Amino acid sequence: MADVESVDFLKNQEGLNDVPLEGEILSPNAGTEGEEQEFNTLDEPVRETIMRDLKAIGIKFWHVLYPKQSKALLKEWDLWGPLILCVFMAIMLQGSSPDSSSSNTKDKGDGGPQFAEVFVIFWVGAVVVTLNTKLLGGNISFFQSICVLGYCVCPLTVALIVCRIILIATQSTLLFIIRFVIVIAAFGWSTFASTAFLADSQPSHRKALAIYPIFLFYFVISWLIISHTHTS
Repeated sequence: MADVESVDFLKNQEGLNDVPLEGEILSPNAGTEGEEQEFNTLDEPVRETIMRDLKAIGIKFWHVLYPKQSKALLKEWDLWGPLILCVFMAIMLQGSSPDSSSSNTKDKGDGGPQFAEVFVIFWVGAVVVTLNTKLLGGNISFFQSICVLGYCVCPLTVALIVCRIILIATQSTLLFIIRFVIVIAAFGWSTFASTAFLADSQPSHRKALAIYPIFLFYFVISWLIISHTHTS
């Protein structure tokens, strides 16, 4: 009995010796030679990564400035563009702090919003609009909606820059009317662009309920721009 077990053991050892000890470590899902391999972004230089992200942000801005029914903003969402616009607008709209030690009414500040106020209005407003969209049965993800709403503030940001340039001159009724028309045009542009991207994500009988909060969101931002008169 012991001899039989010894023979079987030796046969198993010979079988193990026939197993090749060389080979390639390949993923089971790896493509065969000649197939297009997926680009690994972990190995690319930092400069290429930054340039690729900046190019993607620029493309999204272009889609907002030239709005049409497209899902380009929804395919690869990001929050870099909305964050840049939010910080820029908060800095531009930031009002001077009132001087409590001075009795002069001119030193009580210009009444403009503070940085944190603009930041909160921007992001909380976008979140509220997104939650309304989801509750109405929209088939869009949370961050995709935030991305679209944030990027579509771009026309209002351009209007803010133009208004700040106009504010350098001595203010008059004519200049206020010009600022008002510019902001209204940017407001309509932002609303139209956002609805062009988000309209298909809502049920047809609930689109009006979804568009109304978007209208209010951009209206509040437009009001902040048109009511801001700080020039220094």
